[in-house]
Amino acid sequence: MLAVLSPGQGSQKPGFLTPWLDLTGTEARLRDWSALAGVDLLHLGTAADADEIKDTARTQPLLVAAALLAAEHLPLDGVALTAGHSVGELGAAALAGVLSADAAISLAGVRGREMAAACALEPTGMAAVLGGDPDEVIAAIEANGLYPANRNGAGQIVAAGALDGLDKLAAAPPARTRIIRLQVAGAFHTPYMAPAETALAAEAAGITPADPARTLLSNLDGTAVDDGAAMVQRLVRQVTAPVRWDLCMRTLADLGVTGVIELPPAGTLAGLVKRELKGDGAPEIVTLNTPDDLPAARDLIARIGGRS
Repeated sequence: MLAVLSPGQGSQKPGFLTPWLDLTGTEARLRDWSALAGVDLLHLGTAADADEIKDTARTQPLLVAAALLAAEHLPLDGVALTAGHSVGELGAAALAGVLSADAAISLAGVRGREMAAACALEPTGMAAVLGGDPDEVIAAIEANGLYPANRNGAGQIVAAGALDGLDKLAAAPPARTRIIRLQVAGAFHTPYMAPAETALAAEAAGITPADPARTLLSNLDGTAVDDGAAMVQRLVRQVTAPVRWDLCMRTLADLGVTGVIELPPAGTLAGLVKRELKGDGAPEIVTLNTPDDLPAARDLIARIGGRS
């Protein structure tokens, strides 16, 4: 079984879409999607610097556009499963047929703008806690009034919440852990994002989803969702709910996934899968970052696609 994964915020790099402009239709597609997203995706993916593409309002639609743009050049009939991390779920939902590409881009634009606005309401942040006992890490996060916003597996849990709580966690970290403060605008995937969830729900109410045409995993609990309307509700709820990427990877293993393609900007999810799904059953992984990587991705689909 072959899975295609769509990455989330933090994976972007300056100029990462520039090589894709060599493919016919790319520039026109980005211009059309820019109108839907409310940001200049062509500029952001090619000429913008690191600070500009760190802006949540810009980054979220950019990442969804990048994933969908690259996926257009793959034979998706051979793809059995899709999943995305955080905003990457919108791309995964589109690849599964739940959303149209245009709807996914529009939702990403609203999601990014509204989460950025929610971040501006009060000072919050996030920090990655690496290593340690997971139960002890969760207990320490909650003891400091924080939330476990991302449980990424591979020994990584992200804490989110008020800045003083993050300071206290860093001053007295759980045993055998290392804490890295993340350069983000605020506490994503926590109750601090409630205004953004409300706004996204209003936007999503105008969309008529379809049921997924392939297995589609949810960040809420790692389960496969077979109802399009239920998946849209989960996409909305996920703005304030933790990202359970650890459970998504467990499902990949349980389903016997033997091949993984990460869409651009690729590397983050591939690294987590590589560290978590080790041994004889480890999947073959292709990171798709430029058109030069397309032959390897197509080859993996030809060899593994359709097999379960």
